[in-house]
Amino acid sequence: MCTHCPEIDALTRHVRAFAVMLTERQGERLPDWLVAVRQDDLPSLHTLAAGIDRDRDAVIAGLTLPWSSGAVEGHVNRIKMIKRQMYGRAGFNLLRKRVLLAS
Repeated sequence: MCTHCPEIDALTRHVRAFAVMLTERQGERLPDWLVAVRQDDLPSLHTLAAGIDRDRDAVIAGLTLPWSSGAVEGHVNRIKMIKRQMYGRAGFNLLRKRVLLAS
């Protein structure tokens, strides 16, 4: 499919390059990746590149540094799910009990 569609080929190359940056913690390569993305006619990736540019320092840090807030985000997501399940049914005391007992 990639050989017959240059857009798919370019998209595949960019996604794979970003995956390498992510898995091998090569955040210093991000500016070059953004330039390469903008050179191809891929509007959806241009939107992604614009979003990354808005917070470039944080994205580079996330791609480079070994620390992650993934565990905290997982707990926040779990608490929000429990809260959505209870929508309008009870107050904070029941939410607290459900969060503590759900562990």
